[in-house]
Amino acid sequence: MKILTFCFFAIISSIAAQGPTLVLLDNQVIKETHSIFFKSLQERGYSLTFKIADDSSLVLSRYGEYLYKNLIIFAPTVEEFGGSLNVESITEFIDEGGNVLVAGSSITGDVLRELASECGFEVDEENAFVIDHLNFDVSDEGQHTKIVVPSANLIDAPVIVGPRKGVAPLLYQGTGILADPENPLVLPLLTADSTAYSYNPNQPIKEYPHAVGKDTILIAGLQARNNARVVFSGSLSFFSDEFFTAFIQRSLGGLKAPVSGNQDVAIAISQWVFKEHGQLRVRSVKHHKEGEKAAPKDYTIMEHVVYTIEIDILTNGQWKPFTADDVQLEFVRIDPFVRTTLKRNPSGQYEARFRIPDVYGVYQFKVDYDRVGYTRLHNTTQVSVRPLEHTQYERFITSAYPYYTGAFSMMLGVFLFSFVFLHLKEDEKKSKNE
Repeated sequence: MKILTFCFFAIISSIAAQGPTLVLLDNQVIKETHSIFFKSLQERGYSLTFKIADDSSLVLSRYGEYLYKNLIIFAPTVEEFGGSLNVESITEFIDEGGNVLVAGSSITGDVLRELASECGFEVDEENAFVIDHLNFDVSDEGQHTKIVVPSANLIDAPVIVGPRKGVAPLLYQGTGILADPENPLVLPLLTADSTAYSYNPNQPIKEYPHAVGKDTILIAGLQARNNARVVFSGSLSFFSDEFFTAFIQRSLGGLKAPVSGNQDVAIAISQWVFKEHGQLRVRSVKHHKEGEKAAPKDYTIMEHVVYTIEIDILTNGQWKPFTADDVQLEFVRIDPFVRTTLKRNPSGQYEARFRIPDVYGVYQFKVDYDRVGYTRLHNTTQVSVRPLEHTQYERFITSAYPYYTGAFSMMLGVFLFSFVFLHLKEDEKKSKNE
């Protein structure tokens, strides 16, 4: 009985840790055709609530509190969400830190296009597929829309898509996505080959396609400034059981695999978008003068200071020390006066030692760690730096020795001049008396 009680509370705590997730579907059939993906989420502790996308009872928040931590939209044909759910409410959900996974298709509805636009993506026109006449699968029906994508086309960020090496080729059938390359928040998680383009396969090409070559994004990601995450896939089939278990063989030979790499990549992406991977936090920050242990009330210019910070990363539901060699510290007063790379101690702390500049004022110890796939880490600690007291200045400054020499030589010259002048006066008086 005790064992059963322990298991029950363990399951409840796991679910609470991952957070409730709302899953919106076009129809209940998708729940069966994508059962492997949903089962993987449930096995990781997610509490999934399945609803039809136009259900009149849909609501994300009640009394100012969000009911869900994550949102999955596998309803590409929906034209309008039901209940109080709309693009504006989903955008507010993202602004409050919620995570969203969206899968579209060649018939993506206007409401999902508007949502994609709010997140910095642009979905291609209706009925458009990503077409590749050189890299299609042997099971393709003749329009070359079921394409084979090598794992090398994944973004080079294992924290998002897992390790690319050893991953089987991917199977994709859906529309193309465009993104502004100047937007630093948008990430192309998976791109097409240089021979691909996005267009309606049932129409002759009379104008230049919207997405061509490697500019054609198949799966796009967004990490907002508040660390909320959004993933938009142009293919709902990418997450399906059929594509997870499909045998892959490129029509022109070369790429071949008994099982596609879709499942591995889809699970890795879901772990990232729901913040199982790449989530950082600051555990503690300390600073003090060299040779001391406690933080002073203020610092004095030219003093030697020691700064330490502890950073954790969420791994398998537990916070563990984060290991990296590119974490930097800035000592800022409007502009950085000191910028140095933090060194990791054997104890797991990151440490920096430097001398405070010869400029007093109000400064900040600033750590701003922003890397692809990781939540942005921004930590500042404000300190005051005062000038030297009168008793702290050197009595004789080396650079002033010429001035010291000039002053003493002048004093000596005046003394000699006075001595000679007075001596000559006495000699003149004696000569006149004689």
